[in-house]
Amino acid sequence: MILNELYEKSPESYQDLENDNTQPQMGQLRKTRLTLAQIRKLRQMNDLRKIEHTNKLKYVKAQYAPPAEPAGAPV
Repeated sequence: MILNELYEKSPESYQDLENDNTQPQMGQLRKTRLTLAQIRKLRQMNDLRKIEHTNKLKYVKAQYAPPAEPAGAPV
């Protein structure tokens, strides 16, 4: 978990607590099955996380790239 996730509101395609049925209720013995809507939400979450990860990698590469040498630098 990232520290910012504690303070910032999650994007819409992240976990939806109202539709979270992973906690068993009294009398439930079987696991819940994933619906197509839940699978679609999982795909959207995964796609969003991939995009965020690639953006973060671009930022890190730019941050830690070796400094560019000036054009007229003596050798």
